[in-house]
This record gives sequence, C-alpha cells and structure tokens, in this order.
Amino acid sequence: MEIVLTVEEMREADRMAMEELQIPGLLLMENAGLKSAQCIADLFGPVAGQRVGIFCGKGNNGGDGFVIGRHLSRMGAEVHFWLTGKKDALRGDAAVNLQIADRMGLPIEELEDWDPETGLDAFDLLIDALLGTGLKGEVRGIYAKIIESLRRFGGPVVAVDIPSGLDGDTGQPLGTCVRADLTITMGNVKTGMMFYPARNFIGELYIADLSVPEHMYDALQPQKFLLSVDDYRELLPPRPPDGYKNTFGKVLVFAGSTGLTGAATMASLSALRSGAGMVFLGCPKSLNAILEEKLTEVMTRPLPETDTGSLASEAFDAAEQVLGWADVLALGPGLSTHPDTREFVRQVLTRQSRPMVIDADGLNNLQGQTGLLAEYGGPLVLTPHPGEFARLTGLKKPQIEQDRIGVARRFAREWRAVLLLKGAPSLIAAPEGDVFFNPTGNAGLATAGSGDVLTGLIAGFLAQGLSALHAALLGAFVHGLAGDLAAFELGQRGMIAGDLIDYIPDVLQDLESGEVDPVEEYGRPYAVRLF
Repeated sequence: MEIVLTVEEMREADRMAMEELQIPGLLLMENAGLKSAQCIADLFGPVAGQRVGIFCGKGNNGGDGFVIGRHLSRMGAEVHFWLTGKKDALRGDAAVNLQIADRMGLPIEELEDWDPETGLDAFDLLIDALLGTGLKGEVRGIYAKIIESLRRFGGPVVAVDIPSGLDGDTGQPLGTCVRADLTITMGNVKTGMMFYPARNFIGELYIADLSVPEHMYDALQPQKFLLSVDDYRELLPPRPPDGYKNTFGKVLVFAGSTGLTGAATMASLSALRSGAGMVFLGCPKSLNAILEEKLTEVMTRPLPETDTGSLASEAFDAAEQVLGWADVLALGPGLSTHPDTREFVRQVLTRQSRPMVIDADGLNNLQGQTGLLAEYGGPLVLTPHPGEFARLTGLKKPQIEQDRIGVARRFAREWRAVLLLKGAPSLIAAPEGDVFFNPTGNAGLATAGSGDVLTGLIAGFLAQGLSALHAALLGAFVHGLAGDLAAFELGQRGMIAGDLIDYIPDVLQDLESGEVDPVEEYGRPYAVRLF
C-alpha cells in the first residue's frame, strides 16, 4: 500500500527523516538520484553511448538531476547539464552534488536565458530537473522557455519528482508544463498526481524509495492511500472447497422500471459474477416476464408497481419474505424517481438494517432526505457519480470537482457510510476519514450501465462477508480491471457495460492466481516503487 501525501506532508516527512532519524539530506538525495538513474537505464537502456541532456534548477530538484547525471555518466552515457543560473547560486545538498559533477569533468552550462527554438535533436534523452514540487504561481521566464523546448523534443523526456510546471497538490498545470514519458517521484506519490489532467503529463510513474522507515509516517497520520495488486488479492473473499450456495451469500436487488430493465439485469448478473451464491431481483410486476427471460440464473420476485411501471411503496411489505432471506441489498439501478417509488426507498432505509449498496435512482430518491443515511442501522456503500452527488448534497459539480477528496471525506463522515465517488480516478472514502484511490479503469467505462455492474459487484462481495469498505475497494478495482481487459480486446470506443460482466471471471481468476502484473493486457500498475 502506498501512502499518498500533499507537498507539505512530503516536506514534513523529509524533515523528520533528517532531524529525528538523523539521515543526512545528502544521503536522501543520493538514494533518490541513484534509484532514478537505475530506473532510466532499465527502461531506456542500455545507456552507454547515449547522449543525455539534463536541465537543472537551482534547488533540490536540480541537485537530484546532478546525482542522476553522475550515475548515468558512470554507466557510459554522454551527459550534458544545463543550469538555470550561476553555479555559485546553489546552496546545501544541491551545491554539493553540482560540485561533485563539476569535479568529475562533466559539462555544466550556465544559462542566463534560453531560446525555445534551440535544437535538441542531438540528444537521445532529456531529463527535467528544473522546478520540482516547490513551485508557487505560474511558470515564467527562462523556465517557461525551457519547458517549451522540452515539449517540442521528439525523444523521451524524464521528469524528476514531478513534471516542471505541474501543481503537486491539485494536478493542474501552472501555465505551461513538461509532458513527460516517465516521472520518477521522490519518496511518495503526491496527491495531485492521482488526478487528471496531471496524469496526462506524468507518463509512467515510478517512486524512488528514500529508505525512510514506514513508522516515520505515523506522525503524519496519513489518510490517503493507493493499494497494490497484492493488497487487492488479499481482499478476495475465501472460497472454501466444501462451501455451497448459502456459504457465498444471498443478494436481493431492488431495481428496474419501464424502459430500464437493462439496469436491473446488469446489477443482478454482476452480483452473481462476483461469486455470490444466490441473487434475487425484486422488480415491478409488469416487467417480471421480461426479466425472467433475461436472467436465467437470477430468481425474480414481481412486486407492486406504480402507474408508470416502477416499484410502488407497497412493494416493501410484499417483499417481506424475500427480505428475510437476503443477506445484502442492492438498491437503485433503473428504479425511477416516481413519488411512490421515493416512498419505497424511504421504507427500505427505515424498516430494515442489512448491509446495502445504494446507487443511481436509489440516491436520486434521497434528495432532501440524506438524514436517513446517517440514521441507517447497517453498513452502507453509496456509489454516486458527480451529478448524483451534486443532487444529493446540494453542491455544484465544480465545487465537487475542485475538492473531490475533501467533499468525499466530509460526507462519508456525515452519513456514516462508505462513499465511492466515481470519476477518474474513483475515490473510496471511509467514515473514519481515510480515502483510497482506485487505480484501474479507462474512458471506455463511460457507458450506460457501467455503474450498475459496479453496484452488483460490491453487493456480491458484501454478501461474501467483506466489510463495506473492503467490498467497495475490491468492487471498484475489479470493475476497472474488467474495463481495462475489455478495452484491450475490444477497444474503448466500442465496449459496452455488458462486456464488463463477461470479463469479470477472467479478472477474478487472474487476480487470485497472481497473474495480473505480468500479463500484457493489464499493463503496469500505476506507481511502482523502486526499492
């Protein structure tokens, strides 16, 4: 599991390492630079004979650049440094590493200005060690000009710590910004790196481990995390060889209305695909024949309906027997927002307390009634997209997008629920304040019905005994990974929600067998630590 830090938290972690553990800053810089050089050699090597140009700023980011260049030179690369200023302007550890490179006879060109038209085609690789995470305000002057040249360069560009010009907390470019093929960040992933547009500028992301013990982070009380594939594998529910269908849980899905039988279908099927033992669908009675034909493996229960073909308030009492049977509820896909259906949703929240996933119209029907969420007697997982979340909270979508972590954390605490706020990336916020970033998925998931599949997956994992938080984490990961596999084989443009259901078994099998990392179709996990 990776701890995700703000720029200020990372600065504090460095301070504690140096002052409390007495790790010299020079050693931290050496660790960062050596591991970065080794990573570059692994990904772009062999570096012997390659011409490598390194742009160094006057701070510690530039110091990292001098360490990297020194080690690449020892590997046989022809290294050339550009320094944005005079050598005697550097201080501290950065100055020490500049002096080492200088004494080694490596060429260091001092810059007073830079022509963005300068040709760099003679170089095989360029390294951006200009600004790092300390940037405040828009990039200007010589830095903006150099960044323009780096953006025009036709070969690979490596960013040290963060692409210059990118805000490490928000992920927004500060004017112009380097577009890197590889970013090697120091110590920990920075919060802004998890979001777009930052991920368009970062390229592949690796983490240079600074050999700081994990317990040092306890004092920071970190609350933002990125799980590894191994972490998700450990979340998989046990599958005892002597188990039977009751062993693996029973899900009751309340879903569907006239014109929206597909939502009910996909939520029910994905719950089964998760490994749940049995799934019952409570649906409007006029739709039962259609859904029985669609859902061979799912049991259906026709329930009282409104005049528009959605579940009526009487449906709750009519479902009493099957409610007693169920371990877990899924509420919302295709439900409609008819006033009587809204009353049905209210009864589901006030008259029983099973673990429950609420999505789509289940959430839309709670507009103005969010107090019911905080008062609910059982574990809750809410899975809104930003539009649904805006309706639920009364916030504007721009307010949500500008502070996704803050608003997700606030309402997870207020409602005492696990909140999965969909997006790129999706965030999973726990009532205790922890926030997790889901690393899987792609733009192909932006298709009707995709959220219904997610609802079913989470409900299925809940039914198999996972906590609300673990079910949401694993559900989001598997959902995104099924989307990644579908995109690899079908393309993002043409994939539909039903394709995700087809790929869930492959994803679960690969995850359980440990084959997610190496197989080509999944690519490389976002953010790999370099020990």
